[in-house]
Amino acid sequence: MSLSQELPKIFISMPHECGYLQDKIATTIFVDPKANISNAVYSLLALQGFRRSGNLVYRPHCEGCDACVPVRIPVAEFHPTRSQRRVWQRNQDLAIRELSAEYTDEHFSLYRRYQRSRHAGSSMDTDDPDRYRDFLFGSIADTRMIEMRAPAAGSGKGKLLCVAVIDVLDDGLSAVYTYFEPDETRRALGIFSVLYEVEMAKTLDLAHAYLGYYIAESAKMNYKINYQPLQAFKNGNWLWLKKD
Repeated sequence: MSLSQELPKIFISMPHECGYLQDKIATTIFVDPKANISNAVYSLLALQGFRRSGNLVYRPHCEGCDACVPVRIPVAEFHPTRSQRRVWQRNQDLAIRELSAEYTDEHFSLYRRYQRSRHAGSSMDTDDPDRYRDFLFGSIADTRMIEMRAPAAGSGKGKLLCVAVIDVLDDGLSAVYTYFEPDETRRALGIFSVLYEVEMAKTLDLAHAYLGYYIAESAKMNYKINYQPLQAFKNGNWLWLKKD
């Protein structure tokens, strides 16, 4: 299968307010929403820097701005920092299991707490379960949910601390979204989730962990540079992106 043979029609959005950088106007290219996209085709699109929200496959395409840079970790070459190794060890007591991509009230309750803490007042800060489903789930990808819980007391389940939504692509794992208990700051669950995805990719014999878009000017998106070595999709090629 080649990208030129299988790629559906691509459209471009009208200019809209940028969701990442203040006072910026953005445009997005996106795959025909009516197209029947398989996981194999989506895997090819991911190689070209595309992401998904639900079944909408998109990539920023802004005139005069290239701040949004698709990035991925080549997992065989990844070397965690001392700080990242400490986070890994700190969370070895978690009970972790892989689930199918399905809605639960417990997951949604954690998602709401996370959004109220991290993105209060944004379009993601909503009480609507349907918008949650439309954002995270879809039919185009092989999607898994990685559930992380605190150690259980007795025979019951431990407290739900983190949920990582991951797509399994032909050449790697794609981190769709991760949300976690905002009060558990010491665990650094966002960092641990990335490290877990790297290890999961190795276990599945996949080459990459796709982290979405790195934006140097965005405090919420520039943390990805801390995972080295890192590759960035620029000018049609995956190139090394070093931390200054």
